[in-house]
Amino acid sequence: MTRLPPRPLWAGRTLALVGIVLVAFNLRTAVASLSPILGLLQEEVALGPVVVGLLGMLPLLCYAVCGIATPRLAKRLGLERTLVGALAVLTVGLAGRGLANSALALVAASALAFAAIGVGNVLLPPLVKRYFPDRIGLVTTVYVSAMSVSTFIPPLIAVPVAEAAGWRVSLGEWAIVAAASLVPWIALLVHPKRESPETAPEEPGAGGFAQMVRSPLAWALTVVFTVSSFNAYVAFAWLPQLLHDVAGATPAEAGALLSLYAAMGLPAALAVPIIAARYGRIRLLVGVSVASFIIGYLGLLLAPQSATWLWVALIGTGPLVFPLTLVLINLRSRTHAGAVALSGFVQSVGYLVAATGPLVVGLLHQVSGGWTAPLVLMLVSVLPAAVAGVVVARPHFVEDDRRGR
Repeated sequence: MTRLPPRPLWAGRTLALVGIVLVAFNLRTAVASLSPILGLLQEEVALGPVVVGLLGMLPLLCYAVCGIATPRLAKRLGLERTLVGALAVLTVGLAGRGLANSALALVAASALAFAAIGVGNVLLPPLVKRYFPDRIGLVTTVYVSAMSVSTFIPPLIAVPVAEAAGWRVSLGEWAIVAAASLVPWIALLVHPKRESPETAPEEPGAGGFAQMVRSPLAWALTVVFTVSSFNAYVAFAWLPQLLHDVAGATPAEAGALLSLYAAMGLPAALAVPIIAARYGRIRLLVGVSVASFIIGYLGLLLAPQSATWLWVALIGTGPLVFPLTLVLINLRSRTHAGAVALSGFVQSVGYLVAATGPLVVGLLHQVSGGWTAPLVLMLVSVLPAAVAGVVVARPHFVEDDRRGR
């Protein structure tokens, strides 16, 4: 991949930048806006434990399936057209959740929304590569930060909006944001020469899931991504109860600590992509992640009631390898085709494994009768990232792996 001289961020690509930020903001609202108002929703729509559990696993399963399917769609339709289609489906899905009058309708609308988000997850890194090849680190920082903001804003306003206007408005309002995200991308399709990429558009070509399976670099990136996602989704599912049981935290304290955990993602989103792209300190970043996880889990194992906030903050620092993986998808691919294929492979496999995390930890907690075994499992789960980090730190490209070099 030839390095291009940097040009002003907004120069000739304002629509693309606005579009990327808006899409990124939509990638977490469907997940984060539902759970806070489940109680209010269940007063009108009967949701059994099985349905609630399915809604919890549905996002990751949809992300995994769409990670496999998206590269093929992008190859046939192009990046922008595929994204416009996904945003249209997302708008319908989010609106449908607000109109749902049964558990089946809610699950179906949610599946549409999560499938569209899965497509967006895969397409954003190659879109950054297409329109901002000279600013990959900076633009990745911008859009990962937008994702972080969209993770904590919906829970903050979900209940107040539901109490003031009803749960249907609280869920359905996010369709407006999704619809707004369509505007810049439709404008780019209507006037494709208005904001042309730095280089001629390159459609995703040969090199899909099967080729990624044979790439050590693709597997190493997948391991790093999986460690982050597995630990993050386990934390969101079980951390409050764990802190109540082992550290004596009240429900309010446990909720505040979970917010602290989530908030640690914003500094990582701001700093990690720039550090990786500009300074190339990949091994250092992976080392900080692994060390943070290990020290945090050891703290909860050995001294859970002492400096609990510190252990939680360290565990929340560990997922810094999530934005690192997103920027490496571009830094470790020569072409848009490689970025699309690599993004789809990493996210499909990673989210599929992560989907098992909350269930496995819950079963282990139930069988063992405590949290020691689950915490040991979480501690051990981060070790593969240390090995994979050595591979992803080497400056080479996934296309070279496919060529057998």
